[in-house]
Amino acid sequence: MALKNVIGIDHAVVMVKDLDKAAETYRRLGFTVSPRGTHSAHMGTGNYTIMFDPDYMELLGVLAATEHNAPARAFLDKRGEGIERIAFTAVDSAEGAEEIRARGLTPIGPTDFERPVTLPDGTVSAAKFRTFMWPTAEAPGGVRIFACQHKTRETVWIPELMKHANAAKRIKQILIATPEPAKEAAHLGQLIDREPKAESDGAVTVPSGRDRADFVYLTLEQLGKRYPGVPLAGLSERGGAALVLVSRDLAATEKALGSSAVRSGPAICVPPAKANGTLLAFVTA
Repeated sequence: MALKNVIGIDHAVVMVKDLDKAAETYRRLGFTVSPRGTHSAHMGTGNYTIMFDPDYMELLGVLAATEHNAPARAFLDKRGEGIERIAFTAVDSAEGAEEIRARGLTPIGPTDFERPVTLPDGTVSAAKFRTFMWPTAEAPGGVRIFACQHKTRETVWIPELMKHANAAKRIKQILIATPEPAKEAAHLGQLIDREPKAESDGAVTVPSGRDRADFVYLTLEQLGKRYPGVPLAGLSERGGAALVLVSRDLAATEKALGSSAVRSGPAICVPPAKANGTLLAFVTA
């Protein structure tokens, strides 16, 4: 039976070492980046968001070591920068946590937190969330998963932040490298009640739900064959990840990316070395 309180991918979390420097990198790539946010003290993190519709990217950095951010710090120490976890949209995080508890897993949370938000008119409001995580060990392909309930969508999806010079519109796929694609896809499918589907090149896709982005598990070699000519230096064999982004206008994308752009078949890519450990691939819908 499908989870009732967890729907498709909400956002991808890119863990970075220097938060402000990462934000500047993404601005240079043509993204509109939100003002910096600082999370509640027990979280010990700060962020910048890059808003799409219906999803987004989050650049996340550790500001102070806490128990809550210990796994994120371990990720940076072991693997460096890159996609560390993926969020699903939660309808109700408390009920969603109970759903996975009923399946024999012990959720982390629900956890409530917030961050101040400066709105375009200069007023200050707050973005408020309630999240829960699957157990840390339940990380298909080495990427953790959690669910995020947005209590104040209007302070997150701000229209002025959703227009990007590089024409990015939404996330189409999240590609996760692993030596065992079928095994990792089956693991995720079991955790979120979705059926994996084998692709012709040996990759395995898992739909995340609704009209949201898909997960795709594939080997690093298969990833390279999908994007020939794009240097993959820095991506881990297990857990190295890419975001496939839908562009409204690939000519605008290429212009905004400038010297960082690498054409690869129908896609325009940014190598992970130029995007904080994350391969970016822009495609048409």
